[in-house]
Amino acid sequence: MALIALGVTGGIGAYKAVEVCRGLQKRGHDVVVVMTRAAARFVGPVTFEAITRRPVITSQWKPGLNADIEHIAIADAIALLLVAPCTANVIGKFAHGIADDFLSSLYLATRAPVLLSPAMNSNMLAHEAVQRNLQVLAARGVRFVEPGDGYLACGWIGKGRLAEPAEIVLAAERMLGPRDSSLSGRRVLVTAGPTYEDIDPVRYLGNRSSGRMGFAIAAEARRRGAHVTLVAGPTRLEPPAADEVVRVRSAAEMHTAVMHAAGFAEVVVMAAAVADYTPAEPSPGKVAKTEGTATVTLQRTRDILADLGRVSSRVSSGVPILVGFAAETGDAVAKARAKRDRKKVDLMVANDVSRQGAGFEVETNVVTIVGTEGERSVPLQSKDGVAAVILDCVEQLLRARVAAPVRV
Repeated sequence: MALIALGVTGGIGAYKAVEVCRGLQKRGHDVVVVMTRAAARFVGPVTFEAITRRPVITSQWKPGLNADIEHIAIADAIALLLVAPCTANVIGKFAHGIADDFLSSLYLATRAPVLLSPAMNSNMLAHEAVQRNLQVLAARGVRFVEPGDGYLACGWIGKGRLAEPAEIVLAAERMLGPRDSSLSGRRVLVTAGPTYEDIDPVRYLGNRSSGRMGFAIAAEARRRGAHVTLVAGPTRLEPPAADEVVRVRSAAEMHTAVMHAAGFAEVVVMAAAVADYTPAEPSPGKVAKTEGTATVTLQRTRDILADLGRVSSRVSSGVPILVGFAAETGDAVAKARAKRDRKKVDLMVANDVSRQGAGFEVETNVVTIVGTEGERSVPLQSKDGVAAVILDCVEQLLRARVAAPVRV
């Protein structure tokens, strides 16, 4: 789809650049790798050559290579210059126009957009000189993938580690702009966040869903050209740009909103954490505190996904495509398989919320996508990255249904 120059500089995060390269290729892009001399101390050029099937550029003084012509030719051909990891040294070179190797010369010569993924020690990142260089580059239109927090190679804990490969690949895709997508022009309905079931005007039953996963899916679907309706429960997060945002509070309100919007949708992704139970008789006034225990009688809420599955199973076209989430603790994949069959949905996303870095109130997730044709494990990464993988699977289903013969 596009030719991307992947710059790899001298940091321990260079090993992750191999995964970045693979991720770009899986999305259909061609990659040419440019390594600094220091980068080759961490990862051998032959690794990238085996993956890209292209020579890796490690020096502008390679015998027989006219460096002036070569870096100008690549500068003209690439659609994006991505540097991951990008060290403080290379950030400084770019900011001050120093061109003493192939990568820094390429940066000055290209007119393609530039995306940097910084990685360094926390104190280096916070240093005034580095921050000023980042500001200079940002003013020129350079974009960044923010480094993550955690354990650093130096033994410190803090901000500075290279972002996860999936997050870098997603940022690169966004820099390249809209791409041909099976979702382009299609109507997609996404639910997000919790529901609150009122006990009285003061108290309610709720859950820990933040809405991040659903919001990430809605944003990714819209980036792919879909017309997005977002039905969102109560959440403190600002929803992403969508064509329509419907705010709801209770499971009953979400059921009404979803069943109405689903009639126009070609894809429905139920990422919301909808309450299974609601108070049978909410009190119109505040329930006074008394001595001893209190009892609240609960009744089942309507199962939105199951209701959608029953409707969809009666439609020969198989539209809408239904995606559900199984937020579980322990044996999440087996439970997701059973739910997928029982609720008659196309894809069920198994999410073990007891795992560290997964589930509610965090910015990352680990899931397994369960479908008719098998299962796909998605390792720990940003929820934006997980959203992209989920919608990749949805697009595969859409393409398969378009290719399938029409039943008469």
